[in-house]
Amino acid sequence: MEAPILQNLELIAQGKVRDIYAVDEDHLLIVTTDRMSAFDVVLPNPIPEKGEVLTQLSKFWFNKTEHIAINHLTDDINLEDIVSQDQLSYYQNRSMIVKRLNPLPIEAVVRGYLIGSGWKDYQQTGSVCGIRLEQNLSMAAQLPEPIYTPATKAEVGDHDENISYQKTIDLLGKELAETVRDKAIEIYNYGVSHAKERGIIIADTKFEFGQDQDNNLYLIDEVLTPDSSRFWAVENYALGTSPPSFDKQYLRDYLETLDWDKTAPGPELPKEIINNTAKKYKSAYNIITGFK
Repeated sequence: MEAPILQNLELIAQGKVRDIYAVDEDHLLIVTTDRMSAFDVVLPNPIPEKGEVLTQLSKFWFNKTEHIAINHLTDDINLEDIVSQDQLSYYQNRSMIVKRLNPLPIEAVVRGYLIGSGWKDYQQTGSVCGIRLEQNLSMAAQLPEPIYTPATKAEVGDHDENISYQKTIDLLGKELAETVRDKAIEIYNYGVSHAKERGIIIADTKFEFGQDQDNNLYLIDEVLTPDSSRFWAVENYALGTSPPSFDKQYLRDYLETLDWDKTAPGPELPKEIINNTAKKYKSAYNIITGFK
């Protein structure tokens, strides 16, 4: 189902997955739709209840990681006060009212395992995003320590671009760049520990941060979800393979089998792929949170 437009609020941004509305000068309403993007292309078929899973899992992690980084969630305004009763059922579980902040121009990517584009980079250069690794590592190898490999944020239809840590210093300044790096790694390590106890490996992830007018740093957007992370079942993990995942890697793997050049428009998805993707998202949420 496509998100119904909220007529009483100004739609100020529409990303690959999220619609962002202005509530007032200090608050935004972030709505996570069921739109699915892969290879930075929004696909024509939504994934049922995906937006609810991403929102509720993000809220779970925001609450769990408050001791590491303050986040953009706020309870200053109730959703019932800004969304009409007839639309509330759609928006109730897929929306966050948040502080209006200035997003930093980078994605804070943390990798704990050698997989995906990191594995391809390592095969070609012996490094991942310029970070030299030891020789003869296998696909899906756990790294001795998580590595920080930031990227620029892409507009809809464009591709994220890996950048050096030095570039983040140029963009943010040394002190802020260090804080973002350290917070990202600490949140990742916390998430890894929590998920591992429940049988899930978080192979890699990306975070976003923003600042208020006083330059306080906030964790924003989404946290450790199937859209922003790579989840594997501990029981299926094996060196030298790309383990089955709970995230959209399943969908990416299907798309890799198609004769598609990874540019818009994306291909129509078969019902089986849509349903299986939805199940994987829900399963990740259930296992990590313990909720049904």
